[in-house]
Amino acid sequence: MIIGISLLVGMLIGGFIAYLLAARRVRLSILREHNAKRRANAAEHLAEVGSMTGGLAHEIKNPLSTIGLNAQLLAEAIEDLSIEDQEQVRLVRRCDALRRETERLRGILEDFLEYAGELHLSKKATNLNRLIEELADFFSPMVDGANVRMRIESAEDLSTLHIDADHLKQALLNLMLNAIHAMENTDSTQRELILRVEQDTDFDLGNVVRVHVIDTGPGLDQETQGKVFHPYFTTKSGGTGLGLPTARRIVEAHHGRLELHSEVGKGTDFVILLPISENTMNESI
Repeated sequence: MIIGISLLVGMLIGGFIAYLLAARRVRLSILREHNAKRRANAAEHLAEVGSMTGGLAHEIKNPLSTIGLNAQLLAEAIEDLSIEDQEQVRLVRRCDALRRETERLRGILEDFLEYAGELHLSKKATNLNRLIEELADFFSPMVDGANVRMRIESAEDLSTLHIDADHLKQALLNLMLNAIHAMENTDSTQRELILRVEQDTDFDLGNVVRVHVIDTGPGLDQETQGKVFHPYFTTKSGGTGLGLPTARRIVEAHHGRLELHSEVGKGTDFVILLPISENTMNESI
């Protein structure tokens, strides 16, 4: 009798545990589906905004070219005028200022078009370790010029990923430039840029590759961390504030995620998470 009761209790407990596990799996599945739909809706909205604003930016960019060219021609004409040298220098300087500001606006528009324009990915099987090494070799002159040490930590036995190598390089380059700028006012002996690749698992994305871009700069406080991905927010003089938002957009187009981990006084770690599951490896956008 006691054995029968114990067996029944065991079966009830086992059944309850099985129910809890099944319910948890259902909740996780619903949450993943919700997150996937949220990312898809955000991407669709961004594409609509990009289509409208991209056309407007092109319309502005064309007359800017005309203004810049006419400013140059005007400066050349002033140099040929028979006027006092002091007045000639003053007028040429104003034309040069007009041309420089025109070029600056062109640069802002180009960054904007890169951020808001329609993004087409061409995914191919890519060795991510090799891609990082090539990018580091290309970036080494800037690293040397900024008195920064660069270190690469590759992942062992990393299989190829189906990614758009050019766009991913662009995202990484934006993060690396951001890291260099962050260390400008720090002790040159402590400046280090670390590129680390590793395989891991993520709650939302499953099996992933993590690409870390780590700097030993001053770090970011909580308020700044909440703003760095906002378009046009920047902490450096002359920046457009579109580098990090563009990097995040490229990563999300790969169905990945861009994370920020930073601590004041210790530096910053931007992490690109790229899913390696079969349902995303062969998809093209």
